[in-house]
Amino acid sequence: MNRHQRTLMRPVSCTGIGLHSGKTVNLCLRPAEPDTGVMFKRTDLPASPLIPAGVNNVVGTDLSTTVGVDEVRVSTVEHLLSALSGLGVDNVLVEVDAPEIPIMDGSAAPFVFLMRGAGFVSQGRPRQYYKVKREVEVKVNGKSVKVTPSDKLQVAFTIEFDHPLINRQEMGFVLDEKAYDKEISRARTFGFLKDMRYLHENGLALGGSLDNAVVLDDYRVLNDDGLRFNDEFVRHKVLDFLGDLAMVGRPIVGSFTAHKSGHELNNQLFKKFLADPTAWQLVTPEPARIKEPVLEPMPLFEGAVQATA
Repeated sequence: MNRHQRTLMRPVSCTGIGLHSGKTVNLCLRPAEPDTGVMFKRTDLPASPLIPAGVNNVVGTDLSTTVGVDEVRVSTVEHLLSALSGLGVDNVLVEVDAPEIPIMDGSAAPFVFLMRGAGFVSQGRPRQYYKVKREVEVKVNGKSVKVTPSDKLQVAFTIEFDHPLINRQEMGFVLDEKAYDKEISRARTFGFLKDMRYLHENGLALGGSLDNAVVLDDYRVLNDDGLRFNDEFVRHKVLDFLGDLAMVGRPIVGSFTAHKSGHELNNQLFKKFLADPTAWQLVTPEPARIKEPVLEPMPLFEGAVQATA
């Protein structure tokens, strides 16, 4: 884990479709000062109000994670937050001209690609983290998620679906930038054809399609390109979990075990954990003797990076 806080070297932008509205959404990620965290800025509203990412600002967990302050909302933030977490980016201003983050291809990979194109810079300020001191767990209706002490941030996730292509899938993952890029970031969100029909008929998930989700009927995957991983379903759940974890504001160094958990249960665990000061210790790393290198942008890009999905 990085000793120093990290931000982007330069602005990066993309254009995509909103999952809920089906309309075009423009997004720009900008470098931010140390200790800023992740801030969402609604550029389409008067005065461009700000929403800090934080567990207490989570106002919706139905189908996606939504953050809000007063009446201002931004939904479907988990894939972007997951990419920020996976790449170790602490401080960024997220400008968006709609009440949702573009869904892109349904994974975090497009955001990883964009941010790698912009490059990263170490900000020289210590990156504080929560060290888990004792177990904290949340259980609801056969679903559970807990965190226990560990010397690294790791996730063990289990899902169960009554579908022949999913059934029970398990995955263990230790957070590492390269491993995240290769093993987690490309896993897409998924859904069932019968559910998508219901949502569309009721004016919901209007932007959902085979371009931004793995869709299954009763027996098979409907996407022409099939699956990116045999266990893409559980990998995406790990992706979502890391996005929800980013809401804490600082990394949690501990071992997470999740069984059929989702956005709501994840958020409940993080709130319960933070509310109990006997469960954690806030650690400030000692300054590194050798300054962390600045990661240069890929040569392909000049200035802000543009992408369309």
